[in-house]
Amino acid sequence: NSEDVRCKCICPPYKDHSGHIYNKNVSQKDCDCLHVVEPMPVPGPDVEAYCLRCECKYEERSSVTIKVGSVILLA
Repeated sequence: NSEDVRCKCICPPYKDHSGHIYNKNVSQKDCDCLHVVEPMPVPGPDVEAYCLRCECKYEERSSVTIKVGSVILLA
């Protein structure tokens, strides 16, 4: 299920750009700043420096387990 996987990039403030969190459904191998951060908030020469500051993590979850847990808690 594509909704159960995502890449989350947390990018701190850089120069005159505020910090931002980016989420995108991509494969684990594409979980990096260049594939997830869209639109890129900095011009070409600053992209590498900006991306080096971002922390990207691939996340998987089981929505079925979450739904079952919710039903049990609400019962």
